[in-house]
Amino acid sequence: MFSTDELKKYARTLWWGLSTARTSPYKPGDLILLRFDQPATELAEAVFDLLMDQGMVPVVRQNLTSSMEVSFYVKGSEAQIRTVPPGDRELTANLSGLISLIAPASLTHLAGTDPSKIGQAAVARKFLREIMEGREQTGDFGWTLCAYPTPEQARCAGLSVEDYARVIKRACFLDDADPAARWAGVFADAQRVKQGLNALDIQSLRVESANCDLRVTPGDKRRWLGVSGHNIPSFEIFLSPDWRGTEGVFYADQPSYRSGNRVAGVRLEFKAGRAVSVTALEGQEFVQKQLAMDEGAAQLGEFSLTDRRHSRIDTFMANTLFDENFGGSFGNCHVAVGASYSDTYSGDQARLDAELKKTLGFNDSALHWDLVNTEDKTVTATLKGGGKRIIYKSGEFDL
Repeated sequence: MFSTDELKKYARTLWWGLSTARTSPYKPGDLILLRFDQPATELAEAVFDLLMDQGMVPVVRQNLTSSMEVSFYVKGSEAQIRTVPPGDRELTANLSGLISLIAPASLTHLAGTDPSKIGQAAVARKFLREIMEGREQTGDFGWTLCAYPTPEQARCAGLSVEDYARVIKRACFLDDADPAARWAGVFADAQRVKQGLNALDIQSLRVESANCDLRVTPGDKRRWLGVSGHNIPSFEIFLSPDWRGTEGVFYADQPSYRSGNRVAGVRLEFKAGRAVSVTALEGQEFVQKQLAMDEGAAQLGEFSLTDRRHSRIDTFMANTLFDENFGGSFGNCHVAVGASYSDTYSGDQARLDAELKKTLGFNDSALHWDLVNTEDKTVTATLKGGGKRIIYKSGEFDL
């Protein structure tokens, strides 16, 4: 599916992403965790080789196979599921970077598994993400991730494996002589959009489409981010809103695969910041249990828009990384229920502790689940100084 040259290009693109995602440069001897699914082994080997060339110290971890995950969640006792192996905390606290290669061999192997067990495992490991987030706030850590084609993802997307691989190559600019240079160009254009949004003093946002009528409150001390190198590919412009100001209905017209389950037609109705009605055309029980994982799981952690002029993704990929960056005819709006992103705080990151996060309405949860709407939509900003302004229409930013 990927030639040796394409694998090297992909690895160099990931290095661009990892370097861009961190506010301070890497130095020889830095620990970089390389985490990957088994089908992505050949890409992992190319990334490993590049990290060695860069003077990094790669730490390699292969994710559980689908069979292992079934065994873990079906047979695991509460003690087994909640136990975090010794050394994980120490490793995480000393990491300078993380590269994740997503290549699931199955997307539905956990269907029928008790969703509460999946939630328990996420809650037990939440502190590891918090360590990485804290190190990222101080500029000591960066991360990036990408997808690699598998027959299962292609099947769920309704594509051949070859076509699935072609979408990945095109979306990541691997068909260019210098993909990193193309990404630098997208990065520059995204900077213009973010500057325009950050210059507006927005009190609230209203998203209107055939099935959505959602009001979101950006909140105080927020900034729009995106195309930061964290995700390859990434075209979204997003922020973490004040969850307390969320009202109305969001509908995900794209299906979603999460924790071995397929869901479709997710409809969330928010009142006073919380999803008080949670329904789905497919997988409703799973969705409801996921949003009951902890106190913040039914609250908004992210609001995002993708401009169709940036994204070359025009087909459903059964992979959130690609689907949340869908371009197509009308771009997309996606929200994430669960954890917020601390780096959307516009003040001094070092001062953003748990108390300040709570005061500003940054959501806290072990969950972070992106749900995507690709309908033709209009997003209108109500400005604090008075008046309204359309910032996004027919899949494009209007700034």
